[in-house]
Amino acid sequence: MEFIFKRQEEKFVITEAQFLPIYNIITQHIPPDTFGKYLVQSLYFDTDSWDVIRMSIEKPIYKEKLRLRCYGVPNMDSTIYLELKKKYKGMVHKRRIAFIMDELHKKTARDIAAADTSQVGRELDFYLKSMPVHEKVHLSYNREAFEDSSGLRITFDTGIRFRTNLLDYQHPDGGLEILPEGLIVMEVKTLGGMPLWLAHALSEIDIYPTSFSKYGVGYKKYILQRGEVWTFLPKAL
Repeated sequence: MEFIFKRQEEKFVITEAQFLPIYNIITQHIPPDTFGKYLVQSLYFDTDSWDVIRMSIEKPIYKEKLRLRCYGVPNMDSTIYLELKKKYKGMVHKRRIAFIMDELHKKTARDIAAADTSQVGRELDFYLKSMPVHEKVHLSYNREAFEDSSGLRITFDTGIRFRTNLLDYQHPDGGLEILPEGLIVMEVKTLGGMPLWLAHALSEIDIYPTSFSKYGVGYKKYILQRGEVWTFLPKAL
């Protein structure tokens, strides 16, 4: 099964003091999504030399990342998603296919993409054949989500953890905490513009958008912890 999403996306890093007033306003306007509060776990694909995330951090006009994503701690019958997230001029496009965990134990992500004959499956297959990537990073966090019928979606993410070992979904609590205690990542996703009530609320509480990538922040903290020198890729690459 294939899924295609296209949204504008704004990110905010807020304090606990900002969280309560904006949370109270949001809950007055839109309901929780189907799952409400849940755990998100992703395995990000990258090259041996981290080319994908290093290029992404340079903020090019177009960038893309591939990940395997699940919700909660899966069993053999749980749904897993192979997803290509693309961003072009602020617009986020997500292309993903779904399968059950048992398939991932029998096949690789490359096998699954190659066997999927949908348009999205072919895109994923092309990416995996053209890029020397493999499962590189486990990233997990706790999410609370809200969504209305207009396509407005707002999420709050806490406990964001990053690691390069134990690349599985059975140990969600392990890894490097990438945000200082008390900070929360808020994301606003819309099909069009932000509603006026939300724009006014953000302004009144002094919440402003920022450039933030969980994978990017985790990578920077990881290499600093290892004592490596941070360098950018040449612009020509």
